[in-house]
Amino acid sequence: MDHWHQRNRPICLEKRFEFDSYQETRNFLDRLGAHSEAVNRFPDISFGKTYVNITLRPENDNDDAEITDLDHQFAAEIDQLIN
Repeated sequence: MDHWHQRNRPICLEKRFEFDSYQETRNFLDRLGAHSEAVNRFPDISFGKTYVNITLRPENDNDDAEITDLDHQFAAEIDQLIN
């Protein structure tokens, strides 16, 4: 999955990141954790030895919540952590 996928039920952005080794996966998770703390935004994360699944939900948790430019910006920031 190269791009973020938007789902409507529940409203969210999702992406799977794949890595060649456990160490690369762990390094990415460490960078993601530090970035999340720095911006005070915490995605849902599931992971295995060589992959990480990330789900971004709108900060607004209301029934009428929508994906915003800020959500897309945070997704782009996560993409930059792959370096």
